[in-house]
Amino acid sequence: MTDQTPSAHPHPTQDSTEGPGSSRPQSLHPTGATPLEDYALLSDLSTGPLVSRRGSIDWLCLPRFDSPALFAALLGGPDDGRWKLWAVDGEVVERRYVPYTFVLETVWRTPTGTVRVTDFLPPAEAQDDLYRRVECLTGEVVVEHDLRIRFDYARALPWFRRTEGTEDTGPALLCTAGPDGVLVTGPLLYATTRPTADDEHSAEAAGGGQGGAGVGNPVSGATEHGREIGGEERPAGSPDSGGLPAPRLAGRFRLRAGERLDWVLTWFPSWEQPPVPVEPAAAQRRTLAFWTDWASRLQVDSPEEHLVARSLLVLRALTNLKTGGIVAAPTTSLPEEFGGSRNWDYRYTWLRDAALTIEVLVSHGFTEGALHWRDWLLRAVAGDPEKLRIMYGLAGERELDEKELDHLAGYADSRPVRIGNGAADQYQADVVGEVMLALAELRDAGVTEDEYSWRLQKSLLSFCVRNIDRKDHGIWEMRGAPHFFTHGRVMMWAAFNEGIRAVTEQGLDGDVESWTRHRDALRAEILERGFSTELDSFTQTYGGSEVDASLLQLPHTGFLAADDPMMLGTVAAIERDLMGTRGLVHRYRTGSDLDGLEGHEYAFLICSFWLVEQYAASGRLADAEETMTLLCSCATDLGLLAEEYDAGSGRLAGNFPQAFSHLALIRAADAIQKARRHPG
Repeated sequence: MTDQTPSAHPHPTQDSTEGPGSSRPQSLHPTGATPLEDYALLSDLSTGPLVSRRGSIDWLCLPRFDSPALFAALLGGPDDGRWKLWAVDGEVVERRYVPYTFVLETVWRTPTGTVRVTDFLPPAEAQDDLYRRVECLTGEVVVEHDLRIRFDYARALPWFRRTEGTEDTGPALLCTAGPDGVLVTGPLLYATTRPTADDEHSAEAAGGGQGGAGVGNPVSGATEHGREIGGEERPAGSPDSGGLPAPRLAGRFRLRAGERLDWVLTWFPSWEQPPVPVEPAAAQRRTLAFWTDWASRLQVDSPEEHLVARSLLVLRALTNLKTGGIVAAPTTSLPEEFGGSRNWDYRYTWLRDAALTIEVLVSHGFTEGALHWRDWLLRAVAGDPEKLRIMYGLAGERELDEKELDHLAGYADSRPVRIGNGAADQYQADVVGEVMLALAELRDAGVTEDEYSWRLQKSLLSFCVRNIDRKDHGIWEMRGAPHFFTHGRVMMWAAFNEGIRAVTEQGLDGDVESWTRHRDALRAEILERGFSTELDSFTQTYGGSEVDASLLQLPHTGFLAADDPMMLGTVAAIERDLMGTRGLVHRYRTGSDLDGLEGHEYAFLICSFWLVEQYAASGRLADAEETMTLLCSCATDLGLLAEEYDAGSGRLAGNFPQAFSHLALIRAADAIQKARRHPG
């Protein structure tokens, strides 16, 4: 892919509401929650706020993805924290990312004019800034703010005071609570206690409605040209006051064609002096340059180029700029079943998810990012590989204790809301295999091992040897009793196989004799205990009668070919037992009670993409293309995917956007292209 400016991009409308999926209804989910497909992701490679189509930032954690949220309306209501910015009496007529970036542009049309709101975060190299730029395009437009800062998942209401700011920023609002500080620069907002239409109509919480601060009695504010609207309310503190609580900050501002207003929210540790945000136009140029420069190296060859490119960008957006840790998703507790309890915190680095991400990044030419993650892995596991964990914090933290936040109502009334993840303490047999496959991909791409990286891999294989007879909780983190999961056993086989290959093909040192003995013993065991001749299929667990979508990954390891009769029988069983409405695939049958959880879940998108990959590799190209078309229709107008899809309501579900789903889309598209180039 050549380096292009956004305006020269060959598919400028693919990420906009003009493209596929633009007819998706914009109404609220029947439960009252804003549909996930109405949200856009922003990213500074440190955090990932979600912005609704109606201009409400309903989720924001600072300074990192896994930090406590200061906007948590996504998991409750407006008073749990949000920043809504909209055009009064307006409707959204266009929404798009500037191509190959995470700079979001939303165009509103009102009876008197049009206005564009541009939301973005510059890469978080020095500080964390969230920019909201408003430009009137035609006529005259009034925009309105509803800002409710709620630190620590809406458990801490901050105090505000006005500061004089600098010559460049002018007066600003400073708010602090505990360790957190936020500086809000731009035309001043005012404290108010008046309810909004969103508060009065809970069905429109966190995103809908034409209401807002002071409906029928607008809050005062002024543009940079001094035009005020309405009567004045209480300023949020004064320079000589000690501050005061302000549950809500609001303001209305009139703009005419060609006029622009800018607001910036800057996070900082409360005990430090607040930093000065970069001038908005310069910050926007820098942000655009960062993303377009990164995207200029994309190597994409697929009819689904816009979705593959967006998926690669999402994987980059979920990677911490400083540490190299890759989060599974930027959110917590978005439910696997609306109204259910299968709600988990995904804001951590799973070795499995990160390894699979690295594989697709390497296959598309991004070895630099893969090396960053390899360095992260060395730090996270360093000291004691014997205590290998399945997931870590973004900087390699090990303590991820799971807690429930009872004060939050949950997305779509789905409770409990959880932070932390208890599965971090599980043993999952597949993890080392996933890591070894990813690092082998890196070696095969020409990246040499250094002394420490290969030593780590040998330690991981020693870990496998010591746990070879140990049952586990499986790739899906079952919370029931441990078992021998067939997928996990095959991944252990793959770990030893890649170790052997590193020695025999690339001249590294290692105990090939021992690794070969364990690999061959595992193969014989898997074929004897993990395959049912009665079902003509591999099974979820040894001696079981259930299948599991993870079995679709067996050919990826090299254990057997995609067109092997045992694999074809397994695919037939998965199609029979796990394929649901509209042909989407579930992970496993929850009714088997193997997972130890109540409730059910929707189809998992990664599993359906795995089926596409299997179809393409086994001569069923037409089926692969048909299923791929179906799956691509599940993406939002901005090309984003959640963990699951509820075919009944036509809604995305689960944490959003999800790295698993996006990396699987890339692999599926690659598999189809490979099959097209080499039919038969």
